[in-house]
Amino acid sequence: MKENDIIRQCTEIEKGLPPFLRGFFAYLRGNVLPMTRRAYLHDIKFFCNYLISDDVRLSNAGDTKDITESEFNKIKAADVNMFIDHCRRYEIETEKEIYVYENKNKSLARKKSSVSVLFKYLYRDEILQKNITDGFNPIKVQKPGEREIKTLQDDEVMKMLDAVSSGEGLTKKERQFWEKTKRRDKAILILFLTYGLRISELQQLNVSSLNFWRGEFKIYRKRGKESTMQLNKSTVKVVTEYLEMERAKDDTIEPLHKDALFLSLQGTRMTERQIRELTKKYTSIGLATSRKTGYSPHKLRATAATSLIGRGNSIFDVQALLDHEQVTTTQLYAAHKMNVKRDLVRNMEWEIERESESKNDE
Repeated sequence: MKENDIIRQCTEIEKGLPPFLRGFFAYLRGNVLPMTRRAYLHDIKFFCNYLISDDVRLSNAGDTKDITESEFNKIKAADVNMFIDHCRRYEIETEKEIYVYENKNKSLARKKSSVSVLFKYLYRDEILQKNITDGFNPIKVQKPGEREIKTLQDDEVMKMLDAVSSGEGLTKKERQFWEKTKRRDKAILILFLTYGLRISELQQLNVSSLNFWRGEFKIYRKRGKESTMQLNKSTVKVVTEYLEMERAKDDTIEPLHKDALFLSLQGTRMTERQIRELTKKYTSIGLATSRKTGYSPHKLRATAATSLIGRGNSIFDVQALLDHEQVTTTQLYAAHKMNVKRDLVRNMEWEIERESESKNDE
């Protein structure tokens, strides 16, 4: 259903773009995932809106779908560079308010990539006479190895699980909801921590995905793949407790949501947003920080990866579990040694050692 909705959105965006891009639309359908396709189309739509804007006027069209091939042929690399610069900070005015949008280099690089793919395709398809993409300005973004990987340490994981088990650290209002969802919440956290699931993989889990007799469950991966995962004792325990003691009975659930494993208090399949907010709430307790700065489900995926590698598991086995296309992605977690900074500085206690020596001299 989610994929069909994304495809429907893509079709609607395409209707507002020039007809000579039909070949490019077909290229995207055959080569990228639906979510990536939607992101490309959003960027191309934004670029076309820029072309017909009053301040720029690189096209005489009154609507994006009326931009012509000849107008695209007149676009220069400098024009695209100005578009990328425009994306750094721009305003959109409505009848009541003015919204200011800002993009950092990572977002700008994605927009540049979308436009580059488009222009390369049009040149290859002989719609454009020149390939102008070599003239696009470079955008510096952090390499994966330059970013510090954020994960929970083992003691923080235990503190988080204690919170979801006891309600400790929750506000009075949060405890009211926790009383009704504590088993569901714990099952969600355990699945994230054990298998390093993506949020979409967990959100799509069904009751029928579970096979307790065979000790396994099925998940739906990216790129239309399915994977079978083995159930361990902890997962069986928390999921069984949720199903038997907390989840709504089938006769009270609407047919559309009857097979959904994780339900909201309204009896519908939990949304990704609800799962994300739940995760941030409990991780913020483990981290002793604010709810706003709690960790996302993706950081629990990173926690699972670093914990598995830290326990001596093969990097290739972890790659298979997390469904990384390239082992180099998994290697980023192998390079991240949990607690290494803390352990290093513990051995450099200059002031404590000085005071200790002074007392011994006395």
